[in-house]
Amino acid sequence: MILSLIAQQPMLLVVWLAAILISLTVHEFSHAWMANMKGDKTAELAGRLTLNPLAHIDWMGMLLLVTFGFGWAKPVPFNPYNLKDPKIDALWIALAGPISNLVMATLAATVLRGLLTAGMFAQVDMLFAFLVLLIIINLFLMFFNLIPIYPLDGSKILDAILIKPEHQKIKIQIMTYGPRVLFGLVILSIVTSFNIFFFVSAPSYGVCSALVGQNCQYLLALIF
Repeated sequence: MILSLIAQQPMLLVVWLAAILISLTVHEFSHAWMANMKGDKTAELAGRLTLNPLAHIDWMGMLLLVTFGFGWAKPVPFNPYNLKDPKIDALWIALAGPISNLVMATLAATVLRGLLTAGMFAQVDMLFAFLVLLIIINLFLMFFNLIPIYPLDGSKILDAILIKPEHQKIKIQIMTYGPRVLFGLVILSIVTSFNIFFFVSAPSYGVCSALVGQNCQYLLALIF
């Protein structure tokens, strides 16, 4: 899809990249902001407490994102020893990213819904495409990062839940095999047409449709 956009609809590619950069930047900034609020200045000292996308871009991750549709940004560092309650504060730092994506999706959906209700879109244009993509990308990022597999944000939820000594073996197994399973799923999603991440896409489209008041899969089809 990405390569075809370059050849057929270069302006749509620009809109798609803008939505991606905004979503990733806000996500990573929110991690840094929450860490700073919890008393850890590590991210701030590393130059990550900023909305400048260049501070958060991992160029290899961005290249793979543009090429294959899957990529990543630089992880935001934090030092748990600087936190008052390392386990709970680390959980809030992790959740700050997905929560920011939900806020972004809700704001964009409110704007899109208002413009649709006012009849502002007689045809699909770049603003329409940007808002739809911004909503869906943010929701995909939110649900994907909530997967309880290391190093995703959802792994911190496991850390907060699996606190008993007998849980340590389970945590070690998830830390060891989780990333391998995740990597395998990503590869399968790239080389096959099967929707491997249906557990991410289904709730994303469902929430998007509820926020906008229209079927978001249909709206996305209008763009592509």
